Amino acid sequence: MSISQNHATRSSAGSAVLSGLQKLATSFAVILTTLLGLLVITFVIGRMVPADPVIAVIGDQADQATYERVSKQMGLDRPLYEQFATYLSNVARLDFGQSNVTKNAVSSDLARVFPATLELATIATIIGAVFGIPLGIIAAVRKGTWVDHLARIVGLLGHSTPIFWLGTIVILVFYAKFGLIPGSGRIDVFNEGLVEGPTNSLLIDAVIAGEWGVFFDVLHHVMAPALILGYAAMAYLSRMSRSFMLEQLRQEYILTAKAKGLGQRSIIWRHAFRNIRVQLLTIVALAYCGLLDGTVLIETVFAWPGLGQYLTSALFFADMNAVLGSVLLIGIISIAINLLSDIAYRFLDPRTR
Repeated sequence: MSISQNHATRSSAGSAVLSGLQKLATSFAVILTTLLGLLVITFVIGRMVPADPVIAVIGDQADQATYERVSKQMGLDRPLYEQFATYLSNVARLDFGQSNVTKNAVSSDLARVFPATLELATIATIIGAVFGIPLGIIAAVRKGTWVDHLARIVGLLGHSTPIFWLGTIVILVFYAKFGLIPGSGRIDVFNEGLVEGPTNSLLIDAVIAGEWGVFFDVLHHVMAPALILGYAAMAYLSRMSRSFMLEQLRQEYILTAKAKGLGQRSIIWRHAFRNIRVQLLTIVALAYCGLLDGTVLIETVFAWPGLGQYLTSALFFADMNAVLGSVLLIGIISIAINLLSDIAYRFLDPRTR
């Protein structure tokens, strides 16, 4: 290799490294800006709601002196920029204040209830992806046939049926009438307290402890609400998968593959499906984020002790520390999922590297 070629190779490698660092810096700046915007929004919401945080702590029967003393202790007498600086400092230390309902630190409450929502949303997303993506692809391949019409009807019903109504019907029919599913809650009473672990996820902690009876009990309880949420996710994923696949099947490289005599299975799964993987990853991530912050109704119907039920209770009792902590947690998790999706893009699509 000549000196000029060696220099060109080093220059190209240096440019690639510089470009990668610039992309990383850009992504980091976007994440910080998004997170800061989320913090600003939650702070403003906390100051604009009609509920008085001081009254929520001391009650409406306290005298003026007590009100002023507690208000000063909470820092509400300071300028807004000082309050915001204190808010940022507390959030950085994962200090969201104390819940007025449970009298516990909001961070400890979130650590207790969020794993239940994570279990529910994860199982629902898996159900939606396992059934929705193949259904959408098959509907695209069989466009215009009864399979396509059936898939579109299933998707339409999943989009139009209210989750709380479907949950109520499932409880009335499969629990009250036939007794095929367990009652409300996350676990049977006689299994409560048998498993205590570091994750607060009963499924994971039961596996770690080897308590398979508890594991299958929790799995039995989670399946009904997870299937309902999974059906809603399946409707969305099947519709998007069908749209993506139809677009690929109209491309010239598909016609070329058919002209070369490749089999349909090879054309669909080895060629067309590979080109929609990144798009599918995006919609699965969006569906997962939607389920994490959209389980409020289903958790209320099934009395599932997760973040949705915790947030509903906090809103009902104007517990703003719990409300803002929950909203902030959902926002941070959504940002993290989008970041992981961006990282996965680089493995699935070399053009993004």
